[in-house]
Amino acid sequence: MLVLGIESSCDETGAAIVDDTGRVLSDIVQSQISLHAPYGGVIPELASRDHLRNAGPVVREALAKAGVPWDGIDGIAVTNRPGLVGALLVGVQMAKGLAWARGLPLVGVDHLVGHLLAVFLRRSDEAEAAPEFPFVALLASGGHTAIYRVDGPSAPLVRELGGTRDDAAGEAFDKVGKLLGLGYPGGPVIDRLAKSGNPKGVPFTLPMGHSKSFELSFSGIKTQVAARVREHGIPKTEAELADICASFQAAVTSVLASKLVAAAVMEGVRTVVIGGGVAANGELRARVSALAAERGLRAVLPELASCTDNAAMIAYAGLVRLQQGERDGWDLVATNATSLPRETRKGRGAR
Repeated sequence: MLVLGIESSCDETGAAIVDDTGRVLSDIVQSQISLHAPYGGVIPELASRDHLRNAGPVVREALAKAGVPWDGIDGIAVTNRPGLVGALLVGVQMAKGLAWARGLPLVGVDHLVGHLLAVFLRRSDEAEAAPEFPFVALLASGGHTAIYRVDGPSAPLVRELGGTRDDAAGEAFDKVGKLLGLGYPGGPVIDRLAKSGNPKGVPFTLPMGHSKSFELSFSGIKTQVAARVREHGIPKTEAELADICASFQAAVTSVLASKLVAAAVMEGVRTVVIGGGVAANGELRARVSALAAERGLRAVLPELASCTDNAAMIAYAGLVRLQQGERDGWDLVATNATSLPRETRKGRGAR
């Protein structure tokens, strides 16, 4: 079974072809980073217009690179939630048109479910073996950060154990990068500079690090960086800048990794998984692997190309829905609300 996936939830226009083993035949991403960089963040209207320009070309390129004709495609999956509604609408309407014209079944995919299932993608022969259900997953990106128990590949089988009360982790990385004059997006630059810095060079307070809850918060540490910049200015030497980046990154990743592993232990689950753009962060990957090993857990990390927004994870998540006999009609809508169930704040986290 081959599925075409289309992704347009934010600032990446993507199309991919994936088979039912998770093998990625093609995965085309047209990035908008250069378009939004002058503004220090994503401008929704500009994003929507760029998706309009690129949606057709990336689908054609995905089919060509996979060497698959239209009659070899068995279904179409498209991100329809959550995200920037105008951006989502471009992908949803294109998917509807293609499905109608080609007589193919159509399914909408929750972007967060796509990230949670990205570890099942196979981009190379060296890809790690896929995890078995259940597992506990950390989803950390620019728009979302939460810890989930995942008992199966569909939204009703995913339960949130704790989420951010304010900023997402990726948002905090990007805003701190902007405070330090590193440009947009700040996350990859902070990760690079932190490699040569002292993670104990600046005494940042761990964000909710001493709470037994699996709730998260990153606005406070962002404020700590802002206060330091106001008092001392942006560092003038790369060594000082590297120390701030390393200290900030260590504080954030240590909390993410420790809460993920603690959640798995509490749930009695032996496997932990990470996903989302922040899952590409080298320090987070190392901390999760080390902490999991200490507790006798298996850590499954997605390949780097599967961390950031991509259409391959959407194709795979849609393929799962299609295999289960699910179909969406022409009333499929774009929305900024996730389909993942949320528990109430009361009683969540470690008890």
